[in-house]
Amino acid sequence: MYNFFKSIAKVLIPQQVLINNEENFRKLMIPFYKGNNNECNVCGTKLKGFAELPNGEKICPICGSLPRARRLYNLLETEFLKPGISFLDFSPFRILYKKLKSKKNIQYFSSDYEDDFLADYHFDIRNIDVEDNKFDLITCYHILEHVIEDTDAMKDLHRVLKPGGNLLVQTPFKDGDIYEDYSITTPEDRLKYFGQDNHVRIYSVEGLKERLEGAGFNVEIRNFSADHYYGLSDQEKILVCTK
Repeated sequence: MYNFFKSIAKVLIPQQVLINNEENFRKLMIPFYKGNNNECNVCGTKLKGFAELPNGEKICPICGSLPRARRLYNLLETEFLKPGISFLDFSPFRILYKKLKSKKNIQYFSSDYEDDFLADYHFDIRNIDVEDNKFDLITCYHILEHVIEDTDAMKDLHRVLKPGGNLLVQTPFKDGDIYEDYSITTPEDRLKYFGQDNHVRIYSVEGLKERLEGAGFNVEIRNFSADHYYGLSDQEKILVCTK
C-alpha cells in the first residue's frame, strides 16, 4: 500500500511540493497503519506494521524514517545529545533534520555539499570551513564512500572536533578488505562494483576503523541486533570515534 501511494504521489504531485508538504501528505497514511504492533521512536506513532521498501527496509509510513535513522536517533537521544553542545550533521535524514533543528538547547549545524538534502550549510568535508575544535559531536552517515580523498576528510573531521568530542560514522560494509579502484568512474561500473552509482569504494569495518585511527581518532566498533518493535535492523554497525 505504501509503495502504491508513493508511486501515485510522484506522478501526480511535483517533487518540490511533495518535499515542502511531506509531513501533511504522510499524515494521510495514519488510518491505514495505526496500531499497536510497532512504534517509530522518531515520530512516536504506534503502528500495526512498518511499510516495506523494495529493498526490504522497514520505513515508517508516517515520518519516512529508515531503520538506520531510527537507530541513530535513539543513540543521540540516549547518549550523545547534551544541552549546549555544538553538533555538525552531514547530509541529515530529512525527519531528523527537522527534529534536531527545532531543539533550542543545542547548536545544530546541518551540511550537504551537493544540495541533495535539507541543510543550512554546504561544507566540503575535505576542508570544512570552520575553526579548529569547533564541534562536540559530528555525525557522518553514508558519506565517506562518496569521497575519493577520504583520508583528507577524516583528518579534517578530527581537526574540527573538540578534544573529548564524538564522531559517529556509518557506511555500507563488506567482509575482508576495503575495495576501491579509482579507474572505475562510470555510474554503471560504480553501481556494479560498489553497489551504488556514486560510490567510489566499499569499506570493511576493520579497514574503515584503521583509516579513522590513522587520522587520530580512537575508534569503538558497536554492533547492534534487530529490534522488531522499533523496526531496527540486525547486525548494524556504527563506529563511535573520539578525539
